[in-house]
Amino acid sequence: MKITKQQFASRIINGCNEIKIHEEQLTELDSYFGDGDHGLVMNEITDAIIETINSSNGSIKEMLKDIADAIMDLNAGSSIPLWNSYFDGMSQVAPNEDEMTLQQLKDIFTNGYKEFANISTAKIGDKTMMDALILASMGLLSAQNVDELFEIAATEALFGAEATVNYPAKFGKAKSYGEETIGICDAGALSMAYFFKGMAKKEI
Repeated sequence: MKITKQQFASRIINGCNEIKIHEEQLTELDSYFGDGDHGLVMNEITDAIIETINSSNGSIKEMLKDIADAIMDLNAGSSIPLWNSYFDGMSQVAPNEDEMTLQQLKDIFTNGYKEFANISTAKIGDKTMMDALILASMGLLSAQNVDELFEIAATEALFGAEATVNYPAKFGKAKSYGEETIGICDAGALSMAYFFKGMAKKEI
């Protein structure tokens, strides 16, 4: 089973739009113990991704590389280098073609996660984006087809994000609040979960 560049692009745009829908929620969550700008930063990142996709005429590899570059050109927010590394990692192993197999899709997400992990050393339970990304990245490897891959990733990412309400923050500005952060979902983990939730939708 294969997925075309256009189909993959549509899913990425859906992921971006799902994040944008929840901009206010993400900002509110980040305002408790963070800088209060996560929703705004993610809106800028998703705008850059969508704009790049809409102007992309190259292969899957070129599209993903262009997305990574567009994100890195943004100026503010700790999420920028993380999302840049994610798409840059994807581009490194992506086919220089207009379609890919299920295994190539798995490889793309796996390498994206590996590059992300090179920037963030956080683990499950640290109350970061990694709580959603690790579970999604591991879960999708068991998928038997493209639709199932995105469905599993979305389910696992949301589970990981929602679980962050039970953890004290161990990274970033929120770390200084320690146990006080228990009871609040991590905004970064939730935005990652929304991204996978949106990608589980086939069409724009």
